[in-house]
Formats: sequence, structure tokens, C-alpha cells
Amino acid sequence: MRARGPRGAAHTTDAGARVAATDWPALATGLDNNGCALTPPLLTPAECRELAALYDETARFRSTVNMARHRFGSGEYRYFSHELPRPVAELRAALYPKLLTVARDWAARLGRPAPWPDTLEAWIDQCHEAGQSKSSQILLRYGSGDWNALHRDLFGDLVFPLQVVIGLDVHGSDYTGGEFLLVEQRPRAQSRGTVTALPQGHGLVFTTRDRPVRSSRGWSAAPVRHGVSTVHSGLRRSLGLVFHDA
Repeated sequence: MRARGPRGAAHTTDAGARVAATDWPALATGLDNNGCALTPPLLTPAECRELAALYDETARFRSTVNMARHRFGSGEYRYFSHELPRPVAELRAALYPKLLTVARDWAARLGRPAPWPDTLEAWIDQCHEAGQSKSSQILLRYGSGDWNALHRDLFGDLVFPLQVVIGLDVHGSDYTGGEFLLVEQRPRAQSRGTVTALPQGHGLVFTTRDRPVRSSRGWSAAPVRHGVSTVHSGLRRSLGLVFHDA
């Protein structure tokens, strides 16, 4: 995302600079190998604390979901309204073009259409025209004993194949347990699980629905679901960045 200085000159925001500094070829390789990959820090500890503290400002959110009530697990999350906090909006805008390269590559391997335009704004306009008009950016909160069942964040026909979760607390200090889970159903084989402890401020890029894997017939789509293991102690907060609306 670009911002304007006092004289109108464009400059890269902090979020944009951090995203740009990421080794994206290496991250794409990690996604190819594992279906997920960690970024360097995208938020400072202070920014993480500020975002986590927004959870109690209910006017910022369009809805709250109690996971136990819906049998999604245990814990709670809130969907932001379209008036996103600046760091959230900037990260989402900066990440989209980087992830778009991977998305188009994966679509080509699987022989699928790649409907995603060059800009996030144009893609979100497509979502809204298709009836997917609700903000899908999430602030999640888990206490001791909470967990998230394996699932996929699919809200309609239009899907962006990658999303990002950012840890807002310090694993092992602010909370224990609560690792991010990814389970991949491999073609004609047993499923494979990946466990990641989210470092504070780092993003984990992972596949939304499925990903291409090599098979005897070329490329096959391996379905993937994600969740969170049981939090043993403390409070675990995270920011979920989804690139299609609901």
C-alpha cells in the first residue's frame, strides 16, 4: 500500500516495507513443499498489543462468533467491519500482489481459471458483485482450554487460495499450547499434519482450500484444512487476513 507524505510524495508504509523485504521466492518454495510458510515479522510487539486490545472495542466489528455454540471448537472470534484498522488494511493490500503470483502459478498447474485481477480492490469488487459483501478479516481470542476445529474459510463461490494468520501474543510466555494445525489429504495416501507455533508478529501463509501436489498423472489438488490445538494456559490472540469477502 502507498501513502502520501506532507508534500504529496509517495512512500512505502512500514507494513509495505516489511512485506517487500520478505524473501518471496523462498516463501513460495515453502508453500510448495508444505502448504504453509512463515514470514519474517510483519508487526512489531507494540503493534501486536495494540491490535489485540481492539478486541474489546465492539463497534469495530460486524459480528462475534462463539465457537462452542456453533460446534466449531471453543473460543471466540470477531469479524472486523469494512472500516479496518490501518495496519490491517495496509498488510492486506501489501500482501495481495505477492500472494497473487503464487495463486496464479498454482492455478496454472491445476489447469484452473485464475479469476484474480492485479489489484485487491478490483478483486473485492468482484466478490461484492457476486453477493460476497461482508468483511472477512478476523480477530481471534482463545483462553485456556480453547481450540479450533479443522476447517476451511470458504464463504462463497469466489475464493482466494491463500490466507495469512499473524500471532499477536508470545508463544511459551503469554500462552502455551495453541499451535496452528494444518492437515493435508494427499492423493491415494494417508493425511499429513503440520504443526506451527506462531511467533509474535510473524505471519503464517497457508492454503485456503487445497494446493497442487505432484502425482503420477501430473498435478493433483490436495484438500487442506486448518485449526488450532488446545491452549494449555494463558491467552492466545491472532489476526486472520482473508483475501475474499463473505
